[in-house]
Amino acid sequence: MSFPKPFYRWRPHPWHGLEVGPEAPAVVNAYIEITPFDLVKYEVDKATGYLSVDRPQRGSSAPPSLYGFIPRTYCGPRVNALSPSARRGDGDPMDVCVVSERPINRAEVIVRARVVGGFKMVDDGEADDKIIAVLQNDWVWGGARDITDLPTALVERLQHYFATYKLVPGAESRIAIERIYDREHALEVVEASMADYEDEFGS
Repeated sequence: MSFPKPFYRWRPHPWHGLEVGPEAPAVVNAYIEITPFDLVKYEVDKATGYLSVDRPQRGSSAPPSLYGFIPRTYCGPRVNALSPSARRGDGDPMDVCVVSERPINRAEVIVRARVVGGFKMVDDGEADDKIIAVLQNDWVWGGARDITDLPTALVERLQHYFATYKLVPGAESRIAIERIYDREHALEVVEASMADYEDEFGS
């Protein structure tokens, strides 16, 4: 049996074909690329929408939460305007970390997540914010409404992961986590990324 090319037209693209969610920016859909069990950096291929290997992690640091992106978002001029030290947005969908009490050990799943805060991160001059969220209806973390509701140690682990996940021994780091921000600013960042997506790709 043969399929017309490209056959992936029958599969919604995780970035463009999924919805951001009816309660966005407060509660969003998150497409998960990496789990806390992964020592390889996976990333959705922008052309096909399939998960691809970006790189094996060089160091021993593992992601302390689920990690992926919010569909139909884009880090463009509006996101960049909220990160004055950056030259531009990174041109990717908005990254999101989702905290879950129960282990979720597979990627390529969609979860509903409540936004609680984020990191103002600049990677080689590009705005590369990391939104922090909790799994909606999670029995332990579902009641969290702000990043201050999460344990300090967990926030520190997330911060350490992103500060080191591209680190090459002997080379100067090009990543700066400029600050940790609260839910109010995180909602503003997500809204900016949704507007950037509309400008770049349309409805």
